[in-house]
Amino acid sequence: MTQEAPVTPFRDLHHYVAIPQVTVLRLSPDGTWLAAAVQTLDADGKKFVSSIWRIGVSPAGSGSPPARLTRSAEGEGGPAFLPDGSLLFVSRRQGPPAGPGAGGAAAEDKTEDKAKDKAALWLLPAAGGEASRIAAPPGGVAGLAAASDARSVIFSSPVLPGTSGAGEDAARRKARADAGVTAILHEAGPVRYWDHDLGPDSLRLQAVVIPGPGAESAADGGARPAVEPSDLTPDPGRALDNSHFELAPDGSVAVTGWAVTDDAAAVTEEVAVITVATGERRTLLSAPGYDFGQPRISPDGRLVACLRAAHDNYQSPGDVTLVVAALDGGASGGAAPDGAAALDGAAALDGAAALDGAAGRRGASGGPRDLLAGMDRRPLEAAWAPDSASVYFTADDHGRRPVFRVDVATAEITRLTTDDAAYGSLCPAPDGRWIYALRAAVDDPPAPVRLDATAPGSDPVRLAGPAGPAVTASLPGTLTEVQAVAGDGATIRGWLVLPDGAAPGSPAPLLLWVHGGPVMSWNSWSWRWNPWLMAARGYAVLLPDPALSTGYGHDFIARGHGRWGEAPFTDVMAITDAVVARPDIDAARTAMMGGSFGGYMANWIAGHTDRFSAIVSHAGLWALDQMFATTDLPSFWRKHFGDPLTQPGRYLENSPNLHVNSIRTPMLVIHGDKDYRVPVGEALRLWADLAGRVQDARFLYFPDENHWILTPGHVIVWYETVLAFLAQHVLGEPWRRPDLL
Repeated sequence: MTQEAPVTPFRDLHHYVAIPQVTVLRLSPDGTWLAAAVQTLDADGKKFVSSIWRIGVSPAGSGSPPARLTRSAEGEGGPAFLPDGSLLFVSRRQGPPAGPGAGGAAAEDKTEDKAKDKAALWLLPAAGGEASRIAAPPGGVAGLAAASDARSVIFSSPVLPGTSGAGEDAARRKARADAGVTAILHEAGPVRYWDHDLGPDSLRLQAVVIPGPGAESAADGGARPAVEPSDLTPDPGRALDNSHFELAPDGSVAVTGWAVTDDAAAVTEEVAVITVATGERRTLLSAPGYDFGQPRISPDGRLVACLRAAHDNYQSPGDVTLVVAALDGGASGGAAPDGAAALDGAAALDGAAALDGAAGRRGASGGPRDLLAGMDRRPLEAAWAPDSASVYFTADDHGRRPVFRVDVATAEITRLTTDDAAYGSLCPAPDGRWIYALRAAVDDPPAPVRLDATAPGSDPVRLAGPAGPAVTASLPGTLTEVQAVAGDGATIRGWLVLPDGAAPGSPAPLLLWVHGGPVMSWNSWSWRWNPWLMAARGYAVLLPDPALSTGYGHDFIARGHGRWGEAPFTDVMAITDAVVARPDIDAARTAMMGGSFGGYMANWIAGHTDRFSAIVSHAGLWALDQMFATTDLPSFWRKHFGDPLTQPGRYLENSPNLHVNSIRTPMLVIHGDKDYRVPVGEALRLWADLAGRVQDARFLYFPDENHWILTPGHVIVWYETVLAFLAQHVLGEPWRRPDLL
């Protein structure tokens, strides 16, 4: 009798979607505990909700059992701290306002009713007790930031144009609703973003000062007094869409990304400084051909560190670096690097050559200082050290995402982590000794860890998290690295997930998975594209980093720039050839999958080889000239491929639909209707073009999902359909239609 495989989170999809997911960390001002946002299933299992957990850390850095701080059906997120340790968060939960008005949103009962489904700003006192609602603007709260040394807070909130104050905004919203009007008039710029329409409202920054403990009034029933926000950006247009913002330590000024849109709807990102008391705004960082983003103010309030990205153009991709500038607009201090900065641990970067500045590493004389002039890697996230003398940052590197430190005065770079992991949510401790972070890897979901900032290369210490170590312990296989040499001599590397039992006498079928992006890397855990679910069913999974992937230098990205059907395709084929030559892989049973750019590659591969038994294309690009005009970011395509009306060459050379007559492989097409990045028209046209040409094609359509499949039930049927399709064509099993489809 065949023994049944044990039930693990990777054998049972319902168990899998119920695994808690830690998404973000914030460290308390005294450095003794972490606020973690944790995503779990709601009570009926129909959606994911987030809550805030407390993870204690002693001054010595050891962990204590986690405790859940917030509970509501609507969930809570966006944790931030006031100086006394009080916790701010954003939630759609219902409850009494802080006091009469609560920021103007409850001035009239009708306004309160309209705001019930909008997120509000809440405060959980440091001493414990019930959370109170601080501000509930009619459009809701989208994000927040708090000063480290003052009780000042700014938050972003959607506000209708031409209105002033919560009362006017609420009245305009009611008038639209009463008239049955949902129309949006656009006069410039983009109209959609990822999965939502832009407008009719737009984000504004609002500032509040939160009264301290003891300010409750007996006349108000012991409620915290109301706080009235001040509008810092009364007419921003779309300038604050997707922008990062934060406050100076004393709360006097805010820095924020500021988007400027030209007549062709191309967006340039600047950094602005806003005086909180007056709302006066000035531009801090701006330069033709560059974007500045994710500004971070130093703890001493003098400097701003941010990412600077050179714009892509038709000839080459732009590069990304980390720059620093004085908050007051003066000199940023420190010795400007005269060439390649010293790279402590350069061997870990495989001797990456310093760029000569042509790709946008250096600013103009007197502009922001480039801290990474000698580092051929793209920074992703930055956090200041508490003494303001250095900046911690992450960057992809050879299938990992290490933590680095750069000295502001000398631009000397030190690599702090050397393990096979991807780090994020960096939280430097006030004493400068520790860095708390989320650590993840292809074989390990995100979990809170402690890093020793004084000992580069030391092992991370795992803290007690809500999910615990059981997930990693139950992985149904092992992870190894593989590589191959492409036709142009470039080394192509990737990860290979091998299922339990794979051996020369029992080779495993292979699934090739190409990542999205395309400028990204397989270096971290993925909840959406999880190879361990496939390994639990006996598949090996190849996760390659072809041309356009990050972590291998600027030239590696440039190999595929504007030529998606060339080097990325041949790289993927080269590393697939190397893997199927292994004795523990069954070369006769292979399939290919991909989403977004990976979906593009699925469609391209389908028209250029019949070596695979099945292909799954999720949110894949099909007709590039059509995609240019319907995506939410046509400016991206204009930079990379040109205008299809005047420069059709690259569209014709790289468009998968032009090779449809060569497709012989069974295909599963998957798409969400609310996907605005790769509009559903791509899948509809692909589905129509496959009709009568491919013997076995199926279309899994999600009317309510976007670029990602986000609801638990849909995640389950997504995997059930993919697994059934693969089982039929790779394993030779009968087709089994998922029960709920």
